[in-house]
Amino acid sequence: MAHKMKVVILGANGAMGATSGAVFAGAGWNVVKLARDLEKAQSALVTAQNAARAEAVAERVKLGTYDDDMDEQVADADLIFESLAEDIALKKAFFERVDKRRRPDSIVASGSSGLSIAEMARGRSDSFRKHFLGIHLFNPPQVIVGTEVIPHPETDPNVTRKACEILAHEIGRKVIITRDRPAFVGNRVGFKVLNECAQLSAEHGVAFIDYLVGPHTGRAMAPLATIDLVGWDVHKAIVDNVYAHTEDEAHASFQLPSFMERGIEAGHLGDKTPKRGGFYRKDGKAVDALEPKTGAYKPVQKPAPIPFVESMKHYNREGRYAEAFRVFAEARGAEADLMRKVILGYVSYALNRVEEVAESARDVDIIMSYGFNWAPPSALVDLIGARNIIKLFERYHLMVPPVVEKAAAKGTKLYYGEMLDYGRTLVG
Repeated sequence: MAHKMKVVILGANGAMGATSGAVFAGAGWNVVKLARDLEKAQSALVTAQNAARAEAVAERVKLGTYDDDMDEQVADADLIFESLAEDIALKKAFFERVDKRRRPDSIVASGSSGLSIAEMARGRSDSFRKHFLGIHLFNPPQVIVGTEVIPHPETDPNVTRKACEILAHEIGRKVIITRDRPAFVGNRVGFKVLNECAQLSAEHGVAFIDYLVGPHTGRAMAPLATIDLVGWDVHKAIVDNVYAHTEDEAHASFQLPSFMERGIEAGHLGDKTPKRGGFYRKDGKAVDALEPKTGAYKPVQKPAPIPFVESMKHYNREGRYAEAFRVFAEARGAEADLMRKVILGYVSYALNRVEEVAESARDVDIIMSYGFNWAPPSALVDLIGARNIIKLFERYHLMVPPVVEKAAAKGTKLYYGEMLDYGRTLVG
């Protein structure tokens, strides 16, 4: 009988720890969920069952606690998957204990969304360091299949290769390998855009920014609604980490707005705090929007229709994406300039991370499409045209990515991935 793979999840009661268990169990793995106490572990199992929409998940899941079960369960695990809070000291303390009990050939992975993988491995045994890497699943992992694998300098390349093969072929993930830089690729690019929209909302208003930079520009959800879904506390942890540990052309875009700092201190974390809210506060069918300057909430006022936005929506609904982005490129006025600055900034910043963080433009495209459900930046280059988009980059003082320069010089398309279904991310 073939060996059934076993994964031990540390931090099983957290959002990612609970749902990742459903992903592994759904692939036929034996799953052990560990938490501080059995009540929390049981709660994680219920979350996993709800995520998988199958009570049968429990047949492949065991529950336990750190004090009573961790040492024994780690000893024969094929994969130890850490999904604790984004606190590097906490993670390192658990890894010290894992190091003493793990099987020499087991893979140990952190599910961190952007902390240093190399720092987590520092001080551990040679075997641990060789078998340690990051596996960043995107939330919710039972729906979003994009996954980043992050080796550190001492990770054995064979371990990286094995982890990628397991994730792609057994767990059904769309996998890319990224360099060990703050927030990796997906969150580095995605939260740059999200935080820039949060900054702009202070001047232009919440509902207006979500209308102007809405799904018609290439994303499944409007940006500020996305921050509410993610959670203001998670958003803060990611942008603070990038702001503190990187210096690049968009550094200022990662500075958390002061109104969000104040909101977080007052317990406004987005959808996870429904009574306090975030950018939006919902009470039944009623929806209020935050006024960033005052901190007050008022009923959402739908922005007056903007002709070029409505035109883009119309073309997208008909699948005429090139025509939608012709409108994007040619629209006039301050509102069009603001929209273009954000979206062109996304394309420029994403493709300038090639070689620094991502191995290729294709990898950036995969993770933004399958991790964020956003239109891949290379696809937007092709829709607008490489030569045309370079002129737009220059108009808005954005760095021109070398991969776009090469495409323009050769007169070739940039998007080389699987056949792109623009409709996944370009809707009205």
